This record gives sequence, C-alpha cells and structure tokens, in this order.
Amino acid sequence: MNILVTLLFTTLIVLISVFLLTFRILLVKGGKFPNIHIGGSKVLRERGVSCATTQDRNAQKKSGFHFTEIIKDIEEK
Repeated sequence: MNILVTLLFTTLIVLISVFLLTFRILLVKGGKFPNIHIGGSKVLRERGVSCATTQDRNAQKKSGFHFTEIIKDIEEK
C-alpha cells in the first residue's frame, strides 16, 4: 500500500512539473522554448561574447584554416 501511494504521489509531482515547464509553450499563442544560448542574450551580443563553437568557426575563417580539408586528406589516406 505504501508503494502505491508513493508511486501516485511521484507521478503527480512529475505531471505537475512537466505542465509547469511546458505552460508557456502550450498555452501562450506563439509560445516557444526560450533561447538560453549565449548568442540569444542581447547584452552578451553587444559585448561581443559568443559561444565557443562560434568563436572557433570565426577564428578558422579569419585564419584561413579549413578543418573540412584536413578531414578529406585523412579520409583519402
């Protein structure tokens, strides 16, 4: 009996949590997941801060380094 009560209580907590996490997406017109990526922050963009992937891509473009060419060379060997 105790296990059944615990299972029902846990299920209820999970359902409430899922509803609260998706409330904005499901019930607000045009709702979508919030952009929590570094590039999604206006303040960080204004300061020139970006994620590591973007910084790496920009540095490769600036230096002329092309990772895809290295991969092709490795595959050919």
